[in-house]
Amino acid sequence: MASEIEQNTKNRHLAPSATRESTSQNDESRTQNAITTLKCDQPAPENPDLPDIVDIVLAMDEPEAPSPLLPAETDPLVETARSYARAARSEATQRAYAADWRHFASWCRRAGFSPLPANPETVGLYLSACASSSPRPTVSTLERRLSGLSQAFSQRGDRLDRKNPHIAEVFAGIRRKHGRPPVQKEALLADDILAMLETLPHDLRGLRDRAVLLVGFAGGLRRSEIVGLDAGVDQTQDGCGWVEMFENGALLTLRGKTGWREVEIGRGSANRSCPVEALKIWMRLGRVAHGPLFRRIRGEKSVQESRLSDKHVARLVKKTALDAGLRPELSEKEREKLFSGHSLRAGLASSAEVDERFVQKQLGHASAEMTRQYQRRRDRFRVNLTKASGL
Repeated sequence: MASEIEQNTKNRHLAPSATRESTSQNDESRTQNAITTLKCDQPAPENPDLPDIVDIVLAMDEPEAPSPLLPAETDPLVETARSYARAARSEATQRAYAADWRHFASWCRRAGFSPLPANPETVGLYLSACASSSPRPTVSTLERRLSGLSQAFSQRGDRLDRKNPHIAEVFAGIRRKHGRPPVQKEALLADDILAMLETLPHDLRGLRDRAVLLVGFAGGLRRSEIVGLDAGVDQTQDGCGWVEMFENGALLTLRGKTGWREVEIGRGSANRSCPVEALKIWMRLGRVAHGPLFRRIRGEKSVQESRLSDKHVARLVKKTALDAGLRPELSEKEREKLFSGHSLRAGLASSAEVDERFVQKQLGHASAEMTRQYQRRRDRFRVNLTKASGL
């Protein structure tokens, strides 16, 4: 009995060695068989332990998969993408859309609704609440708020169905019940501009503001286009155009709502009313040769590098119009509402006694009908269809 146990113990010690020798012999045999098969141009027997030679060759020709970008490498790209997305709309539109979303979210909290996800019923109730509030916003303001909400939902990965009856039907009723003709700002004519210039001082601020008013009027520019000008070609990233000075005038290259356009500003009949001369004086005394054309001023003589805000144009027009005593028959509150930065643009369209096509090109309008909306003192009833029909 003792001899059998001893024999079994020896067998257990010998078994691993024998197994390794057997495995080694099997591997050598399989390798030899594969080599012999390749030499004889015979298909190799199916064996899951060996890779297919065709697969090996094809794998050698396959390009390496690109390695994923690391977080440190994607951060600059994300910020660049965000900057391009912000540039898709003007700063004024972005500010308005952001304010629209805050207004909607605040109303939802007070009314006990959730602003997300996009719910047409909630938006319809919100529009109804706005239309029935006091003071009531205009229909155009509600249209912009609805556009702002659509954009805000889209940025948050959601979608607002504006054709849903809870929105479309409610808004159609609001438009029909509360719709009014658009309130147009007063057009500033040439005599008004001259009176407004007389109210300005002759320091650096006065020289800058004089150039702002004259260039804005003569170019028929929007306030964002005025402050978005650079002193030269492509000098800043946030600019929307630049100015080039010539002997007979100034050429503005602008990127507006309808794309790029060129605006020619000729010399005036007198130096005090010449936009080109006012621009040259401001650039020389303000030492503006590179960067934003119209800039902030600190103190009395310190011209900053930062660009002037478009709100300054609106405030400038209102203040100088009031100081010049325009429309004295109205109260001061009514006069403040009457004038804005758009009064310069409407003023050129109403003052220029030239072919309508030239005014349309200067303002950058896609249609003559839009240009006619800016002509505040157009000759009404010039075409009398009543008499033309025989009555």
